Amino acid sequence: MSSDESDVSSSEEEEEVLDLSNQTVVTKYRGAADIANRTLQGVLQRCKAGQDVVQLCAFGDKLIIAQAARIYKSKKIQKGIAFPTCISVNETVCHCSPFPEDTFALKEGDVVKIDLGVHIDGFIAVLAHTTVIQAADAPAISGELGNLLAAADCAAKVCHRQIKVGSKNSAVTSAVKQVAKDYGVNLLQGVLSHQLKRYVIDGNKVIIQREEHDQKVADATFEANEVYAVDIALCSGEDSDAKARQSEARTTVFKRAVDVNYKLRRKTSRGLLSEVNKNHPTLPFTLRSLQNATQAKAGVIECTRHELLHEYPVLKVKDGTLVVHLKFVILLLPSGSNRVTGHLSPLPSFTSDKTVSAEVAKILATSTKKRKKKKKKKKKKAAAAAAADSAAAEKAPTEEAAPSLPAASTAASTE
Repeated sequence: MSSDESDVSSSEEEEEVLDLSNQTVVTKYRGAADIANRTLQGVLQRCKAGQDVVQLCAFGDKLIIAQAARIYKSKKIQKGIAFPTCISVNETVCHCSPFPEDTFALKEGDVVKIDLGVHIDGFIAVLAHTTVIQAADAPAISGELGNLLAAADCAAKVCHRQIKVGSKNSAVTSAVKQVAKDYGVNLLQGVLSHQLKRYVIDGNKVIIQREEHDQKVADATFEANEVYAVDIALCSGEDSDAKARQSEARTTVFKRAVDVNYKLRRKTSRGLLSEVNKNHPTLPFTLRSLQNATQAKAGVIECTRHELLHEYPVLKVKDGTLVVHLKFVILLLPSGSNRVTGHLSPLPSFTSDKTVSAEVAKILATSTKKRKKKKKKKKKKAAAAAAADSAAAEKAPTEEAAPSLPAASTAASTE
C-alpha cells in the first residue's frame, strides 16, 4: 500500500469526536443554549393578557432563526430550530403550536407553559418554562399552584444534583418522587428525560419521572461527556388525574422517521415529504413553517398513516387541573453537572407551606461541581518539610522552644 493510500485509510478510520470531550462541541451546545435562553426571555416579555398564542409561537421561532443567522456565518453549518415554539395553557401540558384558525388569546390567571429548542450543527439545547399571566405587582402565588411551582423548582435542583457521572437514572426517579410527596403534588405519567446526541432529540438512554407497572425503563448510569434534556411535569388534583391524554386540538408539530420509506400516492403528500426531507430531515418542525401550509395539512395525513412522520400530539389533563412544566439541559463536564438552559428565567413569585424531607434536604445540600483533588506532590513536599523541621529540632535540643501561636481561622467554603 502506498503512503497516499495509507493516509486516506487512516483518515477514514479517524472519527470526529462528537461528545463533550471536544471543546468545539461544548461551544456549540452553549451557543444553542444562549439562543434558547434569550428566546425564552423574549417570549416571556410578550406573555400578557390579550396576546395571541399563534403569534407568540411565530415570534419565538423568528427569534431563534434571527439569532442563529448571526453566528457561524462563514461556515456551512446547519443551525436554527430544534423544536418549534409551543405555548400550552392551563390543563394543556405541551406541544400546542396551533394553526392561525385554531388560535386563542391569553387571559388573566392563565398558567402558561413555553417549550422550544435550538440547535447549532445538530447539537441541541431545549427548554420549557412555566409562567402565570398576572399583574406585575401581584402577590406571591400560594395554595395549590404555589406548591406546584415550589415542587417544580425543588425537583429541578434535585435533578441537577443527582444527574452526575457514576449515578443511576433510578436515583433521579426516586428523588423526584420524594419531592412530589413532600409538596403534596402529582407527577405526570409517561414523562421521560432523554439523552441528547447530535441531531438526536430523544436518545435511548432515559430517565422516567414516574414508574408504573406497565411503564419502566432500563437501568442506566450517567457517564462523562453526556448531555441530558431533563423533563419535569407536575399537576394538581387526584393521582388519577396525573395522566395526560391526547387533546382534541390539532397538532402542527411532527418529526421525520428517518428509517422509514414508502411510495406515497398523493401529490400533496409527496410535496410535503420532499420539503421535510430537504429542510427538516431529523428534528421536529411545525407545519406552519412549510411553504404551503394548506397543502401540508392534506399531505400530512398519508405521511403519518404510513409512519413517515411522527406527530407530537397536543396533550392535556382533566379540565381544571393545574400543570407546571420545566425542561432544561445538563452537560456532564469534567467540572461537574452544568445546567445551561432555563436557569436564567425565574419562575413566578410563589410561597408554599410545605417543607422538604431530610432525604431531599441532603441532596439539595450537595454541590453540582466536582471537588478538586489535592495534588499528591504538595502532600509529599509538606511531609518532607515537616521531617526536615523535626530533624533540625533534634539537632538543637538546647534552644528555647518558640511560643505556640493560635491556629488561623478559616472561613467556610461556599459554592
